[in-house]
Amino acid sequence: MINSGQDQTEKNPASQGRPSPAQVSYLKVGLEQAGGKLPLFDKQGQLINAKTIQACVAKGWAEPWFQNPLKPDWLVCKLTDAGRKVVK
Repeated sequence: MINSGQDQTEKNPASQGRPSPAQVSYLKVGLEQAGGKLPLFDKQGQLINAKTIQACVAKGWAEPWFQNPLKPDWLVCKLTDAGRKVVK
């Protein structure tokens, strides 16, 4: 779901500032994945910090994709157009 605040972010990602190194690392994975799917785990197999994911969603760089029925507490997200712009 995209609200009007996220619509503005998609048009002007610079208005949301610069992503942190952790956020850039997280978002860049979506550039190479089908549908822009973002990871739940890092390259070492550790869960991505929930604060990193939530911050990217709050800034409009990522958006929730679907609920994982096996792990409802996991936030499965995909990259937005604003997210693509901010990491390119």
